[in-house]
Amino acid sequence: MGNERRSREHYLGCLLGGAVGDALGAGIEFDDAEALAAKHGPGGIADYVAVYGREGAITDDTQMTLFTADALLRWDNARRAGRLRSPVVFGREAYLRWLHTQGVAWRPEMGKPGWLVKERGLHARRAPGNTCLAALQKGGKGTPSEPANESKGCGGVMRMAPVGLVRAGLLDPFAEGSALAAVTHGHPSGYLSAAFLAALVAELAGGAELRDGIERSSRRLERELGHAETLVAVERAVSFAEGRGEPRELIVRLGEGWTGEEALAIALYCVLRARSFEEGVLLAVNHGGDSDSTGSIAGNLLGLLLGVAAIPARWLDRLELRALTEELALDLWRHFGEGAESLSTEDAARYPG
Repeated sequence: MGNERRSREHYLGCLLGGAVGDALGAGIEFDDAEALAAKHGPGGIADYVAVYGREGAITDDTQMTLFTADALLRWDNARRAGRLRSPVVFGREAYLRWLHTQGVAWRPEMGKPGWLVKERGLHARRAPGNTCLAALQKGGKGTPSEPANESKGCGGVMRMAPVGLVRAGLLDPFAEGSALAAVTHGHPSGYLSAAFLAALVAELAGGAELRDGIERSSRRLERELGHAETLVAVERAVSFAEGRGEPRELIVRLGEGWTGEEALAIALYCVLRARSFEEGVLLAVNHGGDSDSTGSIAGNLLGLLLGVAAIPARWLDRLELRALTEELALDLWRHFGEGAESLSTEDAARYPG
């Protein structure tokens, strides 16, 4: 694909791919390797497993990814209107609105409601991360320099793909990914893994090849304090993908995906090894760890690289909140895609800045 910026179909692929990977992992998220094999055979699942009362159900991973997208769209409307505020301000408000969907009473610090928080399908608890809940209950005031906690859970990285879809030059995806993740996750491996994913998505959205994008994102990561654990995880994923070995055994060596650097490494390994979207996401979820998060990250990357047409229709057709996810992806494309559109007053009301 050279250096040609990814198209509308790739933006759709990124968000829908992440949601599909999330939904595939949702039904097996809390199964260890033994339980996974006992229930589904040695190869694991090959399709959705019914959970939360349906097949194709999403989890908090997709919910928070959509609220990240909402934050960026509000920030862009404010930027276009000359109101210069940091994206993290909008991100904090958006995550507090997500907290409202988890049953917490409305607060003034959640900002203007907008349309997304009113979508009833998002008002569902899908095993939300305790770290996210606790940090946001306290206002979501964490930063890399003043951390909210010492958590390096994967709740930061799993929601960060939309940051990389912002058109080049408007923000630093690595810095903003770090800041947005640090709202809830205070350990460097919690927010730097998210920063790495945002930077990698930006590289790929700009037309970079996967390995080149990983290399450049790694060089950026090396400049940060506390980067060693995340960098080692990324390097191991690349090394494993370039070598030989049984994939499931190698994934076990990368971890279970509950922490940011492990989830990132597992997803990277699966994407590097995959010959198709289906192969990559099934590999990313069938490992007896945090399957929905590793599936979500792998799905974001594979969907961005391959486009929405690469996602099997049988998964898209049953995906919960598919239309809503498409809507956010298309709005990201209108705001940040090649030749971003002039936006209407209706859009400003939709995403109040």
